[in-house]
This record gives sequence, structure tokens and C-alpha cells, in this order.
Amino acid sequence: MAEFEWIDDAAGLDALVDTLVRQPAYGIDTEFHRERTYWPQVALVQLSWRDGDETKVALVDPLAVDLAPLARLLTSDAIALAHAADQDLEVLDRACGAVPGRLFDTQLAAGFLGHSTPSLSNLVERLLGHRLAKGDRISDWTVRPLTAAQLSYAASDVLHLLDLHDLLTQQLAARGRLGWAEDECERLRTRPHEPQDPDTAWWRVKESRSLRGKSRGVAQELAAWRERQAQSEDRPPRYVLPDLALLAIAHRPPATIDDLRAMRGVDGRHLKSGAARSIMAAIERGRALRDDEIRRPPVDDFERRLRAAVTLTSAWIAQLASDLEIDAALLATRSDLQEFLRGDRSARLANGWRHVVVGEPVSKLVEGRAALAFDGNGGLRLVPVPPP
Repeated sequence: MAEFEWIDDAAGLDALVDTLVRQPAYGIDTEFHRERTYWPQVALVQLSWRDGDETKVALVDPLAVDLAPLARLLTSDAIALAHAADQDLEVLDRACGAVPGRLFDTQLAAGFLGHSTPSLSNLVERLLGHRLAKGDRISDWTVRPLTAAQLSYAASDVLHLLDLHDLLTQQLAARGRLGWAEDECERLRTRPHEPQDPDTAWWRVKESRSLRGKSRGVAQELAAWRERQAQSEDRPPRYVLPDLALLAIAHRPPATIDDLRAMRGVDGRHLKSGAARSIMAAIERGRALRDDEIRRPPVDDFERRLRAAVTLTSAWIAQLASDLEIDAALLATRSDLQEFLRGDRSARLANGWRHVVVGEPVSKLVEGRAALAFDGNGGLRLVPVPPP
């Protein structure tokens, strides 16, 4: 079992932060729950740092101590090392009002070396030869005391991050891709962590894209009401109103509260405390929306003539990713291609190294200045097309 320091008082946390702000880098991870809440509920923060040749680990108990002092560490010059940090950034932002000023995500970095979204345990074993402690990742982290297995699992999540950082940066620099990885980590670090726009919440409802006409407006307004209600009550949206009920209401909006009670997926708990009247008001707002007021998913507005281009270029990008030994999702997703081909100047393929590696060749392909051909070995290659 990895050794660690347990921090459950303000003095201990302040002393830990004093130590870590003097470090060039530190490892960080969080354990949290959000199954029964809208906002993530942090239950543990793990930190690691070097003391000479030794890596030390501290586990901070947010159920016993306010995490606000961690903001001083996060905003320091030290670089935060994390693995698959997207949700951790949201947790930290909500818990202490800050995200790291500098970030290196080992999962992202490994993708630029051909490791496709690897788990931390796989990456540590593959690159460092260590097996991480096995534990119940989905156990209840809010119960105290934590078990020995939980503590060992939590400590091991940050124990090797500094060594991984050293090895990955060395390998990335050798292949001329360190800047690519750093750019992607910065994009992740600065990605907005605010909740989804309530007016687009209906996009996430399964089968919502099959809705037509006024049903879309009802779905938009009803999902927006549900999202805001979930935020204010700190409950998952499905607890406020299930997707099944939302779709049923959108397909055939009820005229009265009695009709609403009879809708599929609706029961009494969803209509308490004035919710029934709020739902009926949302329905009326949705039915009154003009066509140009409906927030359609971006794919709905994508030009039909370019859909084939997305499919074709996706095949080439998969080939390019294999040739370069890079995770294909890091080169370009289907959404990236759609944004780029629409002419969005903020698209990932319109800027930086991606524009050179992917964006420019895609432009040539779509404009007819290049074509795809088989290379004789089952692969694809981009070939220039002579001008007419």
C-alpha cells in the first residue's frame, strides 16, 4: 500500500499548500459523486509531489476541511499533472473557485504517442512497469472511515504522475510533438466549465432529433425549465422530469394539468410544489416560439452537399492517425470537421498545428485540389489533382 499523509484540518491543508507552491509540479486527482445531484460533490482530493528522490502523497478530506486554500496552489506557477482531467477541473472549480494555471494531462499527452485514450493503470504499467493497486473505483467515497483498499487506490492514482510526466515529455519532445500536447492541455484547461446552456439542453434528450414543428419548441422550453430547476434544487434533470415524459409531452402537448398527469412517464412526484403549472407554462412558451427562435442542433443546419465530404475526410483522418501513431480523436472528430467545413474560424482545424496537419489537406480535398487514392496496401493517401 502506498504511503500517504491524511489531511483533515485547516492547519494541515495550509501547511501542505505551503509545501506544494514551492514545487515545479504536483500530481492531482479527485474522487466525487454526482449520481443524485446536479453539481459534482467532491469527496477526496489526492496530491503528490517530489521530496528529493521520493514521491510523497497526501489525501485531503473535503468532508472535514474547506478546500478554498487549494486555490492558492492551483493559481501558482507550479504545473498540475492529472490524468483525464476534464471532470476534475469542474470539481476543483466548484469546490475552490479555481482551476490550475498550468496543466499537463497524461492521457491527452499519451494520445500524441499512439496510446488511444489509455486508462491510468494501463499507461503506468505499459510505460513504467508498475501495477496500480486495485480498488473499487465506484465505491461510496463519502462514507468515513474509508477502507484500506479505497485509500490505497486513491493514493496510487497520483503516485506515478510525476514519473509519467517526465517520460511523456521526453518522448514527445523527441518526436517534435511536445508543443502539440501542451496546446491540447491548454485547450482542456481553458474549456468553459459552466453548466450547459438550458436552451440547448433538449439536444441531449434521446430521440429529440426526430421531433418536428412545434414539438421542437415545446421540447426546447420544457428541457430548459427542467435544467434550471435541476440546478436550483441540485438534483439530476431526470429526477425533475424523465426524458420519457419530456418526449411524450413534446409529441402531444397536454391541454390541462389533468391531461399532464395522464402522460406517459409522469407521476405525482414530478408535479409537486407548483411544478405542474411550471410545466404547462413551458409548454405554452414552446408552442409560441417562432421557427427562428428554436435552437437546432448544429448538424441540422449542416449543408447536405458537404456531408459526403465529412465521411470521406473522416476515412483519410483515420489513415493519417494510424500513419502518425496519434489517437484519431486528437487529430479531428466528426464535429471538428463539420465546424471547419462550415467556415467556423474558431474550429480546431482552422488554427495551430491541426490546421497544418489536417485543415489544409482537408481544404484541398474538398476544393478538388487533391484526391484520395488507395496506396496498393489497403491504405489511403492524398494525391494532388492537376489544375484543369
